[in-house]
Amino acid sequence: MIHKAIFKSKFIFCILLLVFTSAPFANVNAQQPNKTRILFLLDASGSMYAEMGRDTRMDVAKRLLSKMVDSLRNTPNLELALRVYGHQSTKDKQNCRDTKLEIPFGKFNHDALKDKLKSIRPLGTTLIAYSLQESAFDFPQDNRSRNVVILITDGMEECNGDPCAVSEALQRRGVILRPFIIGVGLDKEFGRQFECIGRFFDATTEEGFDDVLKVVISQALNNTTLQINLLDQSGRALETDVNMTFYDHHNGRMTDNFVHTLNDRGVPDTINLDPVNRYDIVVHTLPPVKKENIEIIAGRHNIIAIDAPQGLLNLKVVGVTNYNRLQCIVKKAGTHEVVNVQDFNTTEKYIIGKYDVEILCTPRNYQKNININQSLTTFIEIPQPGKLNFYSRLGVMGAIYKFNPETNKLEWVINVNNSSGAQIIVLQPGNYKFICRANIDKRIIATKRNDFEIKSGQVFNLNVM
Repeated sequence: MIHKAIFKSKFIFCILLLVFTSAPFANVNAQQPNKTRILFLLDASGSMYAEMGRDTRMDVAKRLLSKMVDSLRNTPNLELALRVYGHQSTKDKQNCRDTKLEIPFGKFNHDALKDKLKSIRPLGTTLIAYSLQESAFDFPQDNRSRNVVILITDGMEECNGDPCAVSEALQRRGVILRPFIIGVGLDKEFGRQFECIGRFFDATTEEGFDDVLKVVISQALNNTTLQINLLDQSGRALETDVNMTFYDHHNGRMTDNFVHTLNDRGVPDTINLDPVNRYDIVVHTLPPVKKENIEIIAGRHNIIAIDAPQGLLNLKVVGVTNYNRLQCIVKKAGTHEVVNVQDFNTTEKYIIGKYDVEILCTPRNYQKNININQSLTTFIEIPQPGKLNFYSRLGVMGAIYKFNPETNKLEWVINVNNSSGAQIIVLQPGNYKFICRANIDKRIIATKRNDFEIKSGQVFNLNVM
């Protein structure tokens, strides 16, 4: 954050570009903006009388602004407006509410805007933060338009406002995108203080200012290209066929969704993005990988590399399965973080590394530290289950257990509560113990113990009580 003392330490002539949105970002399937609106916010405080070359700062500002208005005259689907601050009260009155929308938005108001510029004279104080706040209300309610604010000022906040805090708060709320700052004759070291507000451009001459201004306007009006390279373990951009979600870095709102692909030349395909924003990208691998605070540079093809090395996990039941839908829980090794619930007899991609697998068969099967390697398939197979078919004339309650020779203990498998008749339970091959008693017999000594063996693909019939 820039403190007030720093703001007052130097007079600066700069242009701050802010992009306002009148509604939260839509997803990629939403309609594209039908027009762009640019609001010029001009500083007319008394310090604008200071010299700049052969002119005053105000003369330079008005000349550059008029030139910009002319350059945008024939731009389709564009509307302009003008707000001025510091021009209604003298500096000694320190009027920190001295801001006014002088020319509202309109289709053919270029000449009116230029005429208004001619009549403006510097008088009062510099109120950047409050003016930025008020600018948000100058745009018509239209969630399909792209709203831009360009602030022209020669100095820092003089009304105890905090432009950095205002900019940050509005970005988090989705009211503005990340600002762009063009400093004319601004010391580069001091210009770095503006990073809390937005992206900084330096222009030391009027000609240089024109060049930078073209870049800024291009970013305000156009998208630019981006290529996402999903890298394998060797750093090659060969990973693909995965969804990607783009979020606004400041407010976390989703802006776009794409399915990554390689084009017919085997190169990651290009997408178009708004360069004004900063992005967080989530690549929906298993588990997802992220890259945050990505800056897109307008006017060039951007390439972003994200590490996403993947291998395959194949789950298979040998023979014919008797399960309706057998699944396993895949977790990061040594953690409780669930990465996926995968069906058996399927293959899924995972980020390379170690995983713990819990197979939801009966009884449960646990396998630890399963390795997933780059571009290779790891196989997990379990034997074909068998069936326990037991009949109870009276109805029983109890449980099935499996003996673990390593611990010399019984391990619970499944509870059984049978009113009467037959019941079928699908079990993995192995030796089991069925401990139960009749529902109508409340004596503990009535407990029955039955040992049985389940074999793959076979049925074991058990008649109890």
